[in-house]
Amino acid sequence: MKKIKHGIKVVFLYFYAIIFASQCFAESSSNSTSKINKRSQQYMEMMNGVFDFVQRNYVDEVDPETLYTGALKGMLSALNDPYTVYLDNSTFRSLNDTTKGKFGGVGLSISKAFISTPEKPAYVEVASPVEDTPGFKAGIQAGDLIISANGTDTSKITMDEVLDILRGPVGEKVDLVIRRGQNIEFPVTLKREMIEVPTVKFGTIKEVEKAGTVGYVRIIEFTPQTAERVQQALDSFKKEKISALIIDLRNNPGGLITSVVDVADKFIDKGPIVSTKSRLAFENSVFTASPRKTTFKKDIPIIVLINKGSASASEILSGALKDNHLAYLVGQRTYGKGSVQQVLPLSSTDGIKITMARYYTPSDTNIDKIGIPPDREVLFPDFTEDGEKQYTELMKSDEIEKVVEQNKNMTEKQIADFAEKLHEKYTAIDLPTLRKLVRNEVTRTKGTMLYDLDWDVQLVAALDILSGTKAEFEELVKNTKTLKELQEEAALKDESLSAEKK
Repeated sequence: MKKIKHGIKVVFLYFYAIIFASQCFAESSSNSTSKINKRSQQYMEMMNGVFDFVQRNYVDEVDPETLYTGALKGMLSALNDPYTVYLDNSTFRSLNDTTKGKFGGVGLSISKAFISTPEKPAYVEVASPVEDTPGFKAGIQAGDLIISANGTDTSKITMDEVLDILRGPVGEKVDLVIRRGQNIEFPVTLKREMIEVPTVKFGTIKEVEKAGTVGYVRIIEFTPQTAERVQQALDSFKKEKISALIIDLRNNPGGLITSVVDVADKFIDKGPIVSTKSRLAFENSVFTASPRKTTFKKDIPIIVLINKGSASASEILSGALKDNHLAYLVGQRTYGKGSVQQVLPLSSTDGIKITMARYYTPSDTNIDKIGIPPDREVLFPDFTEDGEKQYTELMKSDEIEKVVEQNKNMTEKQIADFAEKLHEKYTAIDLPTLRKLVRNEVTRTKGTMLYDLDWDVQLVAALDILSGTKAEFEELVKNTKTLKELQEEAALKDESLSAEKK
């Protein structure tokens, strides 16, 4: 007992010495040193002292790397910013894989909360599936939760450990359990493929009622190649003499700010596209449109499709077009990521990703944690309680796979007939969804359809809007509100509600 008391005294004296030394340092600093710098130095001294003390005195021998990574993770997580994180070996490697454009994986962009509790487990959330990858072909959607990966509860492991499961050698299988909504749960087995970061797909929708030929371009992610691919699409549309353009940004997780600026510049001929603001002067920038880079005619109607999987750079493009009254937004409120990150390597195997600035749309609005609302909201129908149960039952079964395996080249009529037969059993699932599930399985090994007018209610709504006259569309876009006007209205509404409660 005396030895323990003696040890406590030693600990107390050790920390007293650290604090005293820090205070002496602070008192001896020059008058020009700011209080923040003094406090920072004190904390650094104490951290160094704790690091050294733990390494020397902990009951078991401690690997200094364990203390190093733990300190960095704790420091950055204290900022409560999901985009400012320590990048350990596996995460840093994954980032390099993504930068190179190729890696073995299942094609899911994911996020994970820092804190997990019994009431709210920190399962992995799918931000968006990458086009034409195993995850996308399996029908995994933005907002789905991965509650288990290879038998491991994802709420109990770190993001790094989840990525280690999802990424790896091509050809190996990964077993997931997906939760959709409140009650739908089903298993999915994915086989890793070489994932190439896709960027743009395009084509035309012909003979649209009263709208003629409509150009359709889906921007999957903003990479160094995106602007060039978008220009290829616009050149193709020019030859086709399109009467309107639909830009599909749904499930686009973002990408490079320089890339989205180059794309926006093809439609916007003057003024700011986006600005970044920070407490650091060198991070304050305004990206301005140039008339010589504008390649798309202003008199052609543009509709932008958005949803909750549209984030970051895709919000920059949709916000810039909206604030400039150049496009009409259809779909669902976007994700709401209005910040800019930079990666700082600490060694050849690790680093940190840190938020350096926030971005603002042309109307000087930041949409972080708010998102961008559509000008016309169009949502996919929700399942009833019975629909959820039946959907779970169908996803757990192999009914669709067995039929498609016997007839891999099903026609649209055969797909519709099979969906009708399924509907006799799964009466609470609507026919368009059943046809979509069958169609997904038919095209699973052949590549994804560019669009699906049978199931995609948001795209159909966009085409319906374009069926009016050009003058009607111009009036529609003219009367839309900028993001600043919308946020000011929301603030006034909140103030009014607060006043009523008082």
